[in-house]
Amino acid sequence: MELRSIPQLTRWLWRTGRGFRFQSALNAILGVLLVVTDLAFVWATKLTIDIATGSNPHYTLSFAISLIIAIVVCQLLLGIASKWVRAVLGVRACNEMRGRLFHRLLMARWQPLRRFHTGNLVNRLEQDVNDVVTFSTENIPALLTTVLQFTGAFLLLFWMDRTLACIVVVVLPIFLITGKLYMRRMRHITHNVRDTESRLQAILQESLQHSLVVKTLEQVDTIVARLHGGQQELYRHILRKTRYSTFSTSLMNFGFAAGYVITFTWGVVHLQKGMISYGSLIAFVQLVGQIQAPVRALTRFIPVFIGAFTAAERLMDLERVPVEQTLGHRSPQPFRTPAVGIAVSHLRFSYTSRSRLIFDDFSYLFPPGSVTAIVGETGSGKTTLIRHLLALVEPTGGRICLYPDGEQAAMTTPMEKTALARRAETLVNDPEALPITPSLRTCFSYVPQGNTLLSGTIRQNLLLGNPEATEEEMCEALRAAAADFVFDLPDGLDMELCETGVGLSEGQAQRVSIARALLRPAPILLLDEATSALDAETEQTVIRNILHSHRHRTLLFVTHRPEVLKHCSQILRLEKHNCTITSREK
Repeated sequence: MELRSIPQLTRWLWRTGRGFRFQSALNAILGVLLVVTDLAFVWATKLTIDIATGSNPHYTLSFAISLIIAIVVCQLLLGIASKWVRAVLGVRACNEMRGRLFHRLLMARWQPLRRFHTGNLVNRLEQDVNDVVTFSTENIPALLTTVLQFTGAFLLLFWMDRTLACIVVVVLPIFLITGKLYMRRMRHITHNVRDTESRLQAILQESLQHSLVVKTLEQVDTIVARLHGGQQELYRHILRKTRYSTFSTSLMNFGFAAGYVITFTWGVVHLQKGMISYGSLIAFVQLVGQIQAPVRALTRFIPVFIGAFTAAERLMDLERVPVEQTLGHRSPQPFRTPAVGIAVSHLRFSYTSRSRLIFDDFSYLFPPGSVTAIVGETGSGKTTLIRHLLALVEPTGGRICLYPDGEQAAMTTPMEKTALARRAETLVNDPEALPITPSLRTCFSYVPQGNTLLSGTIRQNLLLGNPEATEEEMCEALRAAAADFVFDLPDGLDMELCETGVGLSEGQAQRVSIARALLRPAPILLLDEATSALDAETEQTVIRNILHSHRHRTLLFVTHRPEVLKHCSQILRLEKHNCTITSREK
């Protein structure tokens, strides 16, 4: 695995953190104030002890105690403010970045995004976004505060005893050398940990989503064993990470212990000789703690930086996924006519350069207002053709265009393939024709295979088809889709559905999905095995209702059901290496 350079990651984190500068500044200011109060507390403690022991007669004991109380109160208030800033603004920053990336993923091109497992994507949106935001808003200000704390404590100790201050910081070269070697190796190990966590999340998500399949195939033990294998792999990576960090941490702790012993010995010897006061000894011990604490914190910043760099690399991978060029969720209709046709000319396509050609010089017409059945064996390209029409994939060669009404509603006589190709080529070159792009999805209403309902109410699912639909329009669409059962439910349109529409049968969920598509004001309706879960009588009712109430639309049925073919004006039979075009009168 090739890792990006530190400067690349630093630039990306700096650019990404622009939206969080206010919170970072607040955390930095609060951190600086806390450092100032900590150093003030050390000085006030020394002053109080010196007053109590008679070493400093210039101030009263009541003044010193009042000063300590005031400093402690300031520390408490600053701690509360810091906690609120991190909690409230931290959640807002995470939500903002996660929402931005989530929107980008939804707008990403379909095919490149398919190489990421959904569990992997969820893991990146949750864990990696949180790591990057925490790094930008909390860890960087904390690093600044830590450096300031070290500098302030060292200068104060240096002012009190120069020799002791130099002895205490002798541990720094060891820290720098160890940190550099530690960081380089830990980046690789952290990547392995994150990738394994993503795979585990994918196993959990898929298995719970398809628990019915796992149960009925009696493969619970197999899935649990797969999870256990992933957990063992994660355990090995974490064990390796812990083992590698133990040596570095132990070396650093030895240096800290030595520094404390040296400071304490130095102080008591000088106190015995009368060279310093008792308050100075206490201050020495406190300042050594305030010098070593930042250095110790800097060692903890190493895994923080590694985690942030790893998260940044994983999020940068998501940003490399190309985004579709669209006009937005609700693009304007490009055609004024209610009927729109589709012309496919010399289409050529394969999913990869090494895979077989799905289409090779394929041409076809879906005239405005026509009703077309697309049939064929598995792997013949039915779903791929739908993906082309919806601009989810791009042709390797050829063109697909939409054109306005002007052609006859349907082909009434069979056409030779060469004649049809010439006709399609003429139409795709027409000035009024528009090449298929993601922005032209506004012309399509699509019912995919399977259960595609989302959790929420039936009303919320229907409004996805048309957010401006009225109650009357929703009821009309439900009747057209033979989904009258909704009116008999206790909560009607406001019935809550679980994931994938749990609460309805497959046939009921399919009819609600059809109603949702009918609500979308688009001139072309695509139904991909949309009636597969319906009985023959209900299917006939749904098709008759659609043909009656939506006859102005261009209808495409991907189907294996013979009942659908009776209502079609033309039939497109796809084969793996050829296609047969059949036209018939309605």
